[in-house]
Amino acid sequence: MKLITNQTNLKGTIEVPGDKSISHRSIMFGALAKGTTRIHHFLEAEDCLSTIEVFRKLGVKIERSDSEVVVHGVSGFQGLKKPESELYVGNSGTTIRLMMGILAGAQFDTVLTGDESIQKRPMNRVGIPLEKMGARIETKNDAGFAPVQLCGGNPLSGIHYEMPVASAQVKSAILFAALQAEGETVIHEKEKTRNHTEEMIRLFGGEIEEEGLTVKLSGNQSFTAQEVRVPGDISSAAFFIALGLLVPDSSIRLTNVGLNPTRTGILDVVEAMGGNLTKEASTFSGTIQVATSNLRGTTIEGSLIPRLIDELPIIALLATQAEGETVIRDAEELKVKETNRIDAVANELKKMGADITPTEDGLIIRGKTALHGAKVTSYGDHRIGMMLQIAALLVKEGEVELEKAEAVAVSYPDFFDVIKSLID
Repeated sequence: MKLITNQTNLKGTIEVPGDKSISHRSIMFGALAKGTTRIHHFLEAEDCLSTIEVFRKLGVKIERSDSEVVVHGVSGFQGLKKPESELYVGNSGTTIRLMMGILAGAQFDTVLTGDESIQKRPMNRVGIPLEKMGARIETKNDAGFAPVQLCGGNPLSGIHYEMPVASAQVKSAILFAALQAEGETVIHEKEKTRNHTEEMIRLFGGEIEEEGLTVKLSGNQSFTAQEVRVPGDISSAAFFIALGLLVPDSSIRLTNVGLNPTRTGILDVVEAMGGNLTKEASTFSGTIQVATSNLRGTTIEGSLIPRLIDELPIIALLATQAEGETVIRDAEELKVKETNRIDAVANELKKMGADITPTEDGLIIRGKTALHGAKVTSYGDHRIGMMLQIAALLVKEGEVELEKAEAVAVSYPDFFDVIKSLID
């Protein structure tokens, strides 16, 4: 696919699609609740549709229309039914890892699998704590690759668990298992990660404690159906934040963007880089306005990393156009995303002329480089594909051809059309 290149003066107002993390979890908690949950501004993208299909196979009635998704809850984990076939999650790491927690205490056997990318992503990081709780899990190999079989009929018990990695997906899987377990589960995080699961537990009437890096949860809780309004996904907004900052004479306004503090690390980075960005925030959502800026390099590390892990590919692009050097550290998690994002970002931006060096846990980027045309690939990773389109807008010489552009539909089906609308 040939990407749009060499643009200036891009202006407009955008409401980005619903938050992917919240869309997944709204289906999950709606399915487990008593009553009918209605979800507005649900992300109609492949990953979240995979979650819907998984729950339909587990006996949950879910209806979709243009205005809402309606989930008829089955009143608890025990209301889920044995599926007639494998549960296929497509490209969704969130679906497979959180479903491992949801199905860890089931009375029936299930098999979770996904596409080629999913079958190369580590599931042991979820399987190990679940087995400590009493679950029986079998995987394709010692590395814990899918297909993952969860053997039914094993009672779960609460545990105290020190998280070896900063991962909201691992934490969430443990929390779902803990909701079925006898006793209390206590999780000590390495760094504070996004807390969407904790917030959803409260929204649906459950109880959970958070204090610093410690989360406590008791089992045998029940949930009540809710009306859920999903805010816009800041990970999707990040690409238009970058567009507004980088494309000459541009100004972009983003409405209804989710501003949960565990997700807004990119806004801190833009501020550190001197970006022209303002926000008007309510409790968990708001409006962001950005305009073309002269950026400067910065260092991104430590506790900031979990708050922007999905935004690091587009932050790397910002760094290529900033004055001076940007260093990204402590981002080993990038290696186990849809692809090894450290190598993918470095490889593809180098093809376009960027001065960027991958390291064991991040990237070193020297800024103010002119980008040129090239043949690039998304590696089947939606975030890489979208980042490369924003990079292409800066190219003044040559064409940019993107392989595996279809991967963008995983989280933002209308992404390329929205780019065109800013030009027209």
